[in-house]
Amino acid sequence: MAILTIDELATTLAPGDLVAGLDLGTTTIGLALSDKGRRFATPRPVINRKKFTLDAEVLLAFAAKEEVRAFVIGLPINMDGSQGPRAQATRAFVRNMEQKTAIPFVYWDERLSTVAAERALIEMDVSRKKRAERIDSAAASFILQGALDRLSSIANAGSF
Repeated sequence: MAILTIDELATTLAPGDLVAGLDLGTTTIGLALSDKGRRFATPRPVINRKKFTLDAEVLLAFAAKEEVRAFVIGLPINMDGSQGPRAQATRAFVRNMEQKTAIPFVYWDERLSTVAAERALIEMDVSRKKRAERIDSAAASFILQGALDRLSSIANAGSF
């Protein structure tokens, strides 16, 4: 497995390749999946975390079933640009995944993705209880959508 930049990912994906978004939480892993045109990120059910080996198995089963060709994982950077314990935990998770898969990972700055996801769920009048159940996948969707938009702009810049 490789850790790629978004620009490197743009050159490795074939048309129709699917990309998954991940929001790594302490109790759940939020999931989102692109469409084949890589225009839209759709939230998927969360993975309830147990221990790394089991979490990795569930994540890789999802990737195999959906034919995922890359993961975009939210990197929780502090508002001042520094990286704290949550960013270190995310990097450790990806390092551990390197032993288990050849699917590449791309880190994506996830600042304010959870805030944006919660606002969107509030605007849709989702109850507080249901928001708690859906927030991680909604955040993964925001993370993935940002990366898909960037991939699109890279592709459009190359077509001129």
